[in-house]
Amino acid sequence: MKKKSLRIILSLALCVMVMTMFSVTAFAAGDVSGAIESTWNAAKSQVQTVVNNVVFPVIDMILAILFFVKVGTSYFEYRKHGQFEFAAPCILFACLIFTLTAPLYIWTIL
Repeated sequence: MKKKSLRIILSLALCVMVMTMFSVTAFAAGDVSGAIESTWNAAKSQVQTVVNNVVFPVIDMILAILFFVKVGTSYFEYRKHGQFEFAAPCILFACLIFTLTAPLYIWTIL
């Protein structure tokens, strides 16, 4: 047992040593933040269009389906046990409202 753990520790130490010997440090040349900002400004309208017309509606549809399914299962559990569970439908409804209104203010934050 002792030889096996010693062999594992030595092999890990060898791997770390080889990794540090063959790694190359990369330095950025020039103004990186300026390049990122100019790229974002160039692609901002395209990203906004795709997110507003594709991403948010898909998320809204998924949340709406989950909300109605959860309300239905909560109703059936209420009929079976006599106690309605409000937490999950309320959380899904709050997430749905958040994603429905997100396109109105998300771009001012970014």
